[in-house]
Amino acid sequence: MVIAHAVGERKQYVADRIIEVTKKRLSSTPLFVSDGLKFYTGALLKHYGHEVSFSPTGNRGRPRMPTIIPNPDLNYAQVIKHRKNGHLCSVEKRVVFGNGIEKKEISTSLMERQNLTFRQDNNRISRKTIGFSKKLNWLDKQMFLYFGNFNFCRGHGSLKHRDNNGIMRKNAPLKEYGLIDHNWTLKELLTFPYYITSTN
Repeated sequence: MVIAHAVGERKQYVADRIIEVTKKRLSSTPLFVSDGLKFYTGALLKHYGHEVSFSPTGNRGRPRMPTIIPNPDLNYAQVIKHRKNGHLCSVEKRVVFGNGIEKKEISTSLMERQNLTFRQDNNRISRKTIGFSKKLNWLDKQMFLYFGNFNFCRGHGSLKHRDNNGIMRKNAPLKEYGLIDHNWTLKELLTFPYYITSTN
């Protein structure tokens, strides 16, 4: 299931946006795993951290500035691929925040496979495509539609089960989690009467 997305360049404001939306949609703090992009660390501290002030020491000089530290339940790790002359040399797994994170839990392979699925399914984000969006706003709208179909409508091969008649069925992610009672049609997705509610 895709919880959130943000469209834009690999910059701080995009990392801030994806972490902000993710936090609003989850009731607990998950294990975050990313590549070595520096912006995720700042975004996680912004949304899953708190400020700590230091008492005056009475010594000469400037007082220590307040700093932001991660909340105790924040677990964040990075998978950093080191390359030389375009070839992969080694893969480093680094724990940035948190304790008790096992090395086998630190992986971006699922996300990399997911990205491949997205690029194969969606011509707007394929590499070297002529079907790209000319405006970021329209790409964002199209991605909302794509992920809506992905979560609500599309049956996934990894979510197969047999129904009461013994027929093999593929669940959509939200049906697998029990949030809908059947895989929606695209018409149901586009005509569902939703209401805007506060998430604060």
